[in-house]
Amino acid sequence: MEYMRLKGMKKALIISIFILLNLGGMGAMEQKRKNESIVLGGGCFWCIEAVYERINGIESAVSGYAGGTTEHPTYEQVCSGLTGHAEVVKIEYDPSKISFKEILDIFFKAHDPTSENRQGADVGTQYRSIILYTTEDQKHQIQQYIQDLTNRKVYSKPIVTHIEPLKVFWPAEDYHQNYYEQHPYAGYCRIVIAPKLDKLGLPIDSLLK
Repeated sequence: MEYMRLKGMKKALIISIFILLNLGGMGAMEQKRKNESIVLGGGCFWCIEAVYERINGIESAVSGYAGGTTEHPTYEQVCSGLTGHAEVVKIEYDPSKISFKEILDIFFKAHDPTSENRQGADVGTQYRSIILYTTEDQKHQIQQYIQDLTNRKVYSKPIVTHIEPLKVFWPAEDYHQNYYEQHPYAGYCRIVIAPKLDKLGLPIDSLLK
């Protein structure tokens, strides 16, 4: 009888552990499902990536290419302007920590949405202002947001930001990822990115330790 009782307890313990492990896995899956993504382009992707990497609620910011026709484009091909792609950053965010409106607020402060195919000295269609949405709700919010900016005459010139559904995102080459963090003292980083971060009230120091 004692043996049967111990055997029963052992079986119950195994079942309990199995349930707990599965609940934990389900919790992780639920958290993953809660995260959403949006793809933003506003000039050189090094700048946009560096900005969003410093924002609470942003789970990841990956530089890449989108909005074009060539599959698996390279940086050199995109720079030629022949692929139709824009330099963009795919942002994964937690809506419980940051709202979509806040993401748009940051985006429109981080670049000039009235400049056609240009941000500062970076000129070309690959530097166009563009938002590639992943849900219809995002599309609706983006349109309302831009209409509100227009109605309030926030800018003296028309907003030229392209709004398109995301078809495919191609991650950029490894050497483009975390560029500012890897090269904080490079000329472009000191002259362009650091002042932009400072203007937005974000830390200039590299996040990498």
